[in-house]
Amino acid sequence: MTDSTATGSADALPQQHSLQPAHHPHSSPPKILSFPDELTLSKGLDEYVAKLSEEAISRHDRFTVALSGGSLPRQLSAILRNNKTVQFSKWVVYFADERCVPLDSEDSNYRLAKTELFDHLEEKIPEENIHTINADLDPEEAADDYISQLASTFATKDSVRYPVFDLILLGVGPDGHTCSLFPGHELLKESSVWCASITDSPKPPPERITLTFPVLNHAHHVAFVAAGAGKQDILHSILDPSSKADLPAMHVKPITGTLTWFLDDAASGKISSLVNREHHRL
Repeated sequence: MTDSTATGSADALPQQHSLQPAHHPHSSPPKILSFPDELTLSKGLDEYVAKLSEEAISRHDRFTVALSGGSLPRQLSAILRNNKTVQFSKWVVYFADERCVPLDSEDSNYRLAKTELFDHLEEKIPEENIHTINADLDPEEAADDYISQLASTFATKDSVRYPVFDLILLGVGPDGHTCSLFPGHELLKESSVWCASITDSPKPPPERITLTFPVLNHAHHVAFVAAGAGKQDILHSILDPSSKADLPAMHVKPITGTLTWFLDDAASGKISSLVNREHHRL
């Protein structure tokens, strides 16, 4: 089966299923890749990220990436942390969302990325290139501070309308939330602020900061990563062409960039009833 949404950034991925995704009017259709298991998913993710990193560094001598928490850091680092071809010293890392907790807290997305990825790299990401929340500030102040950090990387707020990341890596919750953008929350309507605070997260801890849809949708590349049978129902709701759901993850529709879903077959199980699968190499 030929995937008409394939791009050069993923042409080296190993064998996997490719599913024909649902897509929204006026946006490019996402690519959905379903791998036999979580290990092969991590291998595919490694090749994808390494390729985008190489392209970005060749283009502008750095790779700007935003990471999420949850299981993503483990899935990302499983293979990538041993990839000697990646110039991690050129990486500039932000977090797609962060909890307003000390950086050494078990709830910290930074701590999770540090223990799963950063600490294992032979070629380290410079400390000044890893942009963390200021945990001493209240949520609104912390969001403002993060906007200032974004401005320091992506020029001033007056000279660029939105930051343009090379890659944003996202997870999806069982309720369809991504980053700290939850179903029914007023932040889903935010159309201008780069980073917003939330003090009433339905998932603890309640105080967080999060990138907003305008930033997510201005990225060059966005990838969701999800694995396990526990994700079957929510992925069916998000990716079913006939779905009437209106879930936060469905609002991630890059304006000019690409959107890719990295799944394992356990997570994509309920999508298989909608389409024909064929093994092939991209």
